[in-house]
Amino acid sequence: MPLTHEEREQFLAEPHVAALAVNATETDRAPLTVPIWYAYEPGGDIWIMTGRHSRKGISIAAAGRFSLMVDRVTPTVRYVSVEGPVIATHAATREQLVEISTRYLPAERVDGYVDLAWREHGEQVVIHMRPQHWLSSDLGEA
Repeated sequence: MPLTHEEREQFLAEPHVAALAVNATETDRAPLTVPIWYAYEPGGDIWIMTGRHSRKGISIAAAGRFSLMVDRVTPTVRYVSVEGPVIATHAATREQLVEISTRYLPAERVDGYVDLAWREHGEQVVIHMRPQHWLSSDLGEA
């Protein structure tokens, strides 16, 4: 059964690990699909952080859009898939890295992870996507 507008936005706002999909820039390759952390507030835009020169960063820049799919399997199978255009890309800040890390990691691990990631992951960018097309379902609803 499809989720209501409010249900899908609330579900997407929860801290799920998303599957990001984007057209690959290489010929004879299927779309690139990888797990990623994301941030979203109902009614707003989605943002992700990735390496400017990573495969996904290059592919998103070339395609100008991407998809995210989040799901859970208990207590029922539920998913939200959203696709839309990139509306902004800018250099990531340490504060944004703290924000997204806090969403996914236990509090006691955030500082250590942020220090490591900021030092080791190279140039990072934040990419904003405006949700345009939605698919959703709760397969456990009667």
